[in-house]
This record gives sequence, structure tokens and C-alpha cells, in this order.
Amino acid sequence: MSLNILKLCVGCDSVEDLEEWIAFRLDEKRRAGEPVEHYHTTRMVPSRAAEITDGGSLYWVIKGNVQCRQLITEIRPFTDSEGIGRCHLVLHSEVVRTDWQPRRAFQGWRYLKLSDAPVDLAKVKAGLIAMPPKLRRELADLGLL
Repeated sequence: MSLNILKLCVGCDSVEDLEEWIAFRLDEKRRAGEPVEHYHTTRMVPSRAAEITDGGSLYWVIKGNVQCRQLITEIRPFTDSEGIGRCHLVLHSEVVRTDWQPRRAFQGWRYLKLSDAPVDLAKVKAGLIAMPPKLRRELADLGLL
């Protein structure tokens, strides 16, 4: 059974911001001749890595709501130049929108069981994906989504 990770998406105001940032970073790597892969660096290495890489995703909290996820394809622990242990969560570049789920701010990341994870929007509310982000946010703030 797969296990997910929940993380705040600091610096992004919307899923579209996240997608643009990912595209920008991948393009930079392509131009620099580096391997074209997307990853998120975190300090703590998950102890349950095998469960996570068995179909788990990184669920992003944007503006107080889980709004999307990315499949975690690999977890690579490493030691940085200052001798601090860190890890790269290697992510699939596709961002999958999910049903919004409110979350309070927290530091670091948290495990997220499959049973607690929000469902993908395409599976339940495909029409919401086409809705402008500002309208989605306003409706969610009013408790209508």
C-alpha cells in the first residue's frame, strides 16, 4: 500500500504558478545540459521510503488547501556541502489537480495515508479544472467547493 507526503508549497499562489515554476526549472536544466528531472529537496529523509516510491505522491498545500499532487518516483538521500543530510524527492513533472482539502500551516513535511488523501479532480469534478483559478478560490473561500 502506497504512502504519500504532504508539504507546503511556499512561494506559489496557485497550481498554475507551480506548473510555470516547474516548466521554467526544467527548461533551465535542458539549456544547461543537465539531466532534465524535477525534484524537491528536503532535510529529512523519509524512513518509509519504500512505501512512498510504491505509487505515493507529494501533495502540495497551496494557500491553505491541498490543491494538487505529483507522483514521487524516487527518493535520493545525500549529504550537502556543509555535511547536512538531505534528500531529493524526485517527482513526475505532471501536476495532478486534486479536490481541495483545507490544511493548517506546518513545518517540514508529513506522511499522508492514502485513505486521508484528497481525490483527483479529474475523477470527480472534471469541470472544475477548466474553471479560472480566481473563481475556484473565491468559491472555495465561500465553502461552495
